[in-house]
Amino acid sequence: MAKRDYYETLGVAKDASADELKRAYRKLAMQYHPDRNPGDAEAEARFKELNEAYEVLKDEQKRGAYDRFGHAAFENGGGGAGGGGFGGFGGGGFADIFDEMFGDFMGGGRGGRGNARGADLRYNLEISLEDAFNGSRTQIRVPTSATCDVCSGSGAANGAEPVTCPTCGGHGKVRATQGFFTIERVCHSCQGAGRIIKDPCRKCGGEGRVRSEKTLEVNIPAGVEEGTRIRLTGEGEAGRQGASPGDLYIFLSIKPHQMFKRDGADLFCRVPIPMTVAALGGTVEVPTIEGARVKITVPAGTQTGHQMRLRGKGMPVLRQRVRGDMYVDIVVETPVKLTRKQEELLRAFAEETTGESHPESEGFFTRVKEFWDELRS
Repeated sequence: MAKRDYYETLGVAKDASADELKRAYRKLAMQYHPDRNPGDAEAEARFKELNEAYEVLKDEQKRGAYDRFGHAAFENGGGGAGGGGFGGFGGGGFADIFDEMFGDFMGGGRGGRGNARGADLRYNLEISLEDAFNGSRTQIRVPTSATCDVCSGSGAANGAEPVTCPTCGGHGKVRATQGFFTIERVCHSCQGAGRIIKDPCRKCGGEGRVRSEKTLEVNIPAGVEEGTRIRLTGEGEAGRQGASPGDLYIFLSIKPHQMFKRDGADLFCRVPIPMTVAALGGTVEVPTIEGARVKITVPAGTQTGHQMRLRGKGMPVLRQRVRGDMYVDIVVETPVKLTRKQEELLRAFAEETTGESHPESEGFFTRVKEFWDELRS
């Protein structure tokens, strides 16, 4: 069966740049890699076809020969696909691109030999609105994995040093030849470390780390919001056999406040006032988040829903020297449990009241009457 055109194999145009070729190869190679398609002969054949096409087209000289003569340029020992022209997959060429693309998938690239970094941890911390306003320092206790104090993280007993892995010879990888190409895999004996422990530490079992709980002091800056994330570098789980530790991520949540509601850097406070103050006007004291009191003037005739703005009395903005505003939402309170005298006074007041005293309700009922009249007509 005739070979498919190399450009068609990679799904690129004949004038594709080197970067375009590389991107196309990466995408398809990841899709058809044998480790992602175990037992799929068709995917394996497609993967081989992709490697062959890319190995030719990424080389300027081979690509030039292919553009002139097609597959014939590499037949009969022509130094290209299927012949010796690949330079051997073992040194550079395919092995380089394989490491670059599949390093993480296969357990680390050429420079990644060694034990895995410790896992990152998450800690959920609930704080008060006052703590978010002022900033604070608090202590937390985190269950984690810490470096074994017996073997100092090496995983070996009695101070012994790990020895070179006999399976991979210390490389952390083993190679398997499949047809005309070679695949590197993480060594199953040492898990990519290149070394093994013959006499493991009894306390940690050769892991170099043990389960523990540690106390940390966390600095919470002023102005943090719900969902703010604080990262403590190196405070995650200890790495295996002396590898670097992970990080600890603290996710903040803020408790509901009995007086204030927050929207970004702004605060909202619902303030009930007596009906008499709303009608006649006056002053009321309202609290602020820093614990102070502020007097506000209530104009005569103030209605429920009236909002007053106090500039700069809100929350601080994280890492900035500015503050949001505080909004006072007025709620007019109707008196309850009236005495007989209070009732008499209110009735007398109601008898003297005209539509001008209650323009909003007067206007509403006027519109209601007009609506009913329209329905009857």
